[in-house]
Amino acid sequence: MQLPQQLPLFERMTALADPTRSRMLLLLERHELTVNEIRSVLQLPQSTVSRHLKLLADQDWLTSRPDGTSRRYRTAEKLENSSRKLWNVVREQVASTPASAQDSRRVQTVLAHRRTRSQKFFSSAAGQWDRLRLELFGRRADLLGLMGLFDEHWTVADLGCGTGQLAQSIAPFVSNVIAVDDSAAMLAAARRRLNTATNVDVRSGRLESLPIEDASVDAALLFLVMHYIPEPGDAISEAHRVLKPGGRLLIVDMMPHDREDLLNEMGHVWRGFSPEAIRSMFSDSEFTSVRYQPLPADEEAKGPSLFCAVGRKSSEPQKAEKPFNYGAQMKMITAGGAPSTRAGR
Repeated sequence: MQLPQQLPLFERMTALADPTRSRMLLLLERHELTVNEIRSVLQLPQSTVSRHLKLLADQDWLTSRPDGTSRRYRTAEKLENSSRKLWNVVREQVASTPASAQDSRRVQTVLAHRRTRSQKFFSSAAGQWDRLRLELFGRRADLLGLMGLFDEHWTVADLGCGTGQLAQSIAPFVSNVIAVDDSAAMLAAARRRLNTATNVDVRSGRLESLPIEDASVDAALLFLVMHYIPEPGDAISEAHRVLKPGGRLLIVDMMPHDREDLLNEMGHVWRGFSPEAIRSMFSDSEFTSVRYQPLPADEEAKGPSLFCAVGRKSSEPQKAEKPFNYGAQMKMITAGGAPSTRAGR
């Protein structure tokens, strides 16, 4: 008496009994292809390819997905254990045939044709590619994609968060964002923007005295806010305090300029920052591995050129100074040794 649960496996064995379908499965295990591309590789009529694909799909050997007006086919990644064992046996036999070797050569032609289409487009569109990409994807697409470099377990401090645009961009990629600003109007706008972001904590506070615990964030950001801070060195020192060992502070701000209107009309306190000024402030706050990099100018921007600067909080604990040992110094003096200003030197 035949057991009911054995029937599906026998049906799948029937699907693999045809050499063409087995070649097709081997081909689609290595590449995701359309019907027309499979037809080109196997040198078969489209109706024959479609018939084989339907049979294989009905027996769960294939998966497919829509791609415009076409569909792309691939050998199923998750086969049940019995089917996987059966396919392993069949694959070994099919892979060693001359027909399979020919399929491997022909599929390279198909892939080369894909590359040729792309190269043909770029050869004619290189001069206008930047404009086309801007029209298709917007000006922030590349920067937003780079957010994926954040560690998903990080806590990031957005210092001087303003209306919360940067915090909103970062939040999907990290564990927590602490957004700090001391302007009531800006904080109100930030809270409206971030009201659905469950991992963003908006706090009121001055950047020179942050409402954040010591060594509690993995990265701190000062984006276009330094030129508003009366004592920017104090803000950098506070950022160092709240960073964990090994954490980094990233500053984006203006390079030195002579625009009086920005001071008079927009309340700027500083006319930008030179590499020497930034490195000095970082050094005073005990940051290491400091980098200062001018950013490419945006042709549509009307403001001064920008820079980004990065500093790292040392992962090594600071060595405490040894207390002055008056008794030891007196013994050295009375023994004829030269006095030292620091014990142990």
